[in-house]
Amino acid sequence: AFTTIYFSINYIIGNDKFKSLKLFLSDEQKLLIKKYIFPYKLISRQQEQISKQLEEISEKEKIYKLLSKTASKAELLFKEIQRDIPIKKIEDIKLSNNKILKKYNLIDGFYSGISNDFPGSGYIDFHQNNLLVLSSKGVLSFNKSIDELYFKQIENNIHKFIGLEQFKKSHRFSIKDLLIHKDKIFIAYTDEINQDCWNTSVIYGDINYKNIQFQKFFSADECIHSSDNPDNEFEPHQSGGRMISFDNSHILLSLGDYRSRFLAQDKESVNGKIIKINVNNSNYEIVSMGHRNAQGLYFDKENNFILESEHGPQGGDEINLIEVNNINKDEPLNYGWAIVSAGEHYGGKNEVNEKKYKKYPLYKSHSEYGFIEPLKSFVPSIGISEISKIGQNRYVVGSMREGIVGRSLYFFELNNEKKIINLERVEVFERVRDLIFKNGKLYLFLEDTASIGVISLN
Repeated sequence: AFTTIYFSINYIIGNDKFKSLKLFLSDEQKLLIKKYIFPYKLISRQQEQISKQLEEISEKEKIYKLLSKTASKAELLFKEIQRDIPIKKIEDIKLSNNKILKKYNLIDGFYSGISNDFPGSGYIDFHQNNLLVLSSKGVLSFNKSIDELYFKQIENNIHKFIGLEQFKKSHRFSIKDLLIHKDKIFIAYTDEINQDCWNTSVIYGDINYKNIQFQKFFSADECIHSSDNPDNEFEPHQSGGRMISFDNSHILLSLGDYRSRFLAQDKESVNGKIIKINVNNSNYEIVSMGHRNAQGLYFDKENNFILESEHGPQGGDEINLIEVNNINKDEPLNYGWAIVSAGEHYGGKNEVNEKKYKKYPLYKSHSEYGFIEPLKSFVPSIGISEISKIGQNRYVVGSMREGIVGRSLYFFELNNEKKIINLERVEVFERVRDLIFKNGKLYLFLEDTASIGVISLN
């Protein structure tokens, strides 16, 4: 993928047709690209005599440094050029549950990640039988079969809502989810509502495979300032943004606390909440509160409950069950953050965190303090992500954390008492940013290589 970026940028730099695109790169960056990515143009005979080993190490460091600064620019350039995204089939992997993971690498367009600097992050969903994939910076594409040779780009105006100005501030500002609801496409993203003041918003448009012009669907009245806030902490990773269809007239959206923990228990705030939004008029009501950063939602219509997965602090990722019959807009169901959690504040109970624990004690029993207990708390955290149903009372949730507990799928069942049983970890060796189950197959977005994974569960 990197090689293609470099050839694309080099072509653009030397082509008069793309003069306007050159503005994305400084003179220094252009020189670095020419000097270190295309050494045959400028390297002198003396430079060619330098040890190949030292040269490779030096150039790799320079390339990585350059890419970390220009990945978002390269992705937006690729979006503007409107090239299709080639797919490369990677060797199959046999998993510990004897299933086969097929991987399809997105060679171009997915350059800038959310947690990783690169390659790119993304989200997936289906419209009818077409698979849509959206990068964290706004490259939107589709194909009719994952076995095709490419994804075809869909022109769009996402950059009018979140673009280079925001990405320059941090690659953590990004698109947060993609949802197809009926014949409309919804996109959640971190929205700079006022200067350096953020919240999670949603845009939407009619499905069109050539050009989608989005408009604002939902935006909160409030925002969290990145430096001027009560706790002097700000984290765009804690933005929520997960969406699911609820019924014909409503979708559900999660909004994180952006590390302003007190908002999760404030009924006047949408942050730290799951909300239900009317697709016809954008009116909303709070479904549940006391959430830190919900990264997974699934509405089990058959059993009439919502499964929600959320990132905890240092430890304490959760799977929660929201009983639809118990939803009360006047008294939202409360899951306890930031009063209770199985995890700890980063760094634990040390002198630095003394004031933090007084304000946000993180008690270990939810029910003892009047909150709803999670179905499961993961200690240590697994970097929990999207959750889905895959069969009769059978479910799966993804994970993104490095190490012995992450980069995996967790399969489980719910018994008649709605308790988790038969929890099984299956490593897939990459961060699972998103997943969806369709026609007996589990589709994954794997963000360590910017690939689509497919596992047949039949």
